[in-house]
Amino acid sequence: MPGYVLGNFFVYAVINAFTPGPGNILALNTVTNYGWKKGKPLFFGIFAGYYVVQILCAFFVFGVSTFLPFALDIMKYIGAVYILWLAVHIAISKPPTDSVEKAASFAKGFLLQFVNIKIYLFGITALTGYVTDYSTSLWVLLIFELVIATIGTVATMTWVGMGMVIQKVYQKHYRIINMILALTLLECVYSMLKP
Repeated sequence: MPGYVLGNFFVYAVINAFTPGPGNILALNTVTNYGWKKGKPLFFGIFAGYYVVQILCAFFVFGVSTFLPFALDIMKYIGAVYILWLAVHIAISKPPTDSVEKAASFAKGFLLQFVNIKIYLFGITALTGYVTDYSTSLWVLLIFELVIATIGTVATMTWVGMGMVIQKVYQKHYRIINMILALTLLECVYSMLKP
């Protein structure tokens, strides 16, 4: 895999992981309302769920590449459309203003990830857009998905660790931050689709 593609994979993964999504917002809201100690079960549930979902994505992409290899090209374009949608959504979004969670538990954090469409699309798009042109080996796909889950966990921990600091900075400068992230995602789409 060329360094340029690998670099864009990491750019895409970091932006997708660090942007507001259900897991990050829930973690931020929980630490703000309950603190680290009471929120720990929920955070660990989010982390565990992230890894399980990304492993499922690797098996899904492996299955498709093995039994329906032509579908990978189609999925790459679907992934590009998703990233475009994500870029537009990020560019026009505003900080959340409502409360997300009432109680913190491992099960709630874990189950959230199974209904979190963002991370399914994240994992599948990253593999089909950046990895499968170079390898469809199950082990390679699993390694990249574990990298994605680790980046996602670091991102959620950052949201937890920064707590209200991120929320205040983001609320103050969200328009500029969102535009930079959206433009960077557009470059990722370009790198996915160029011949």
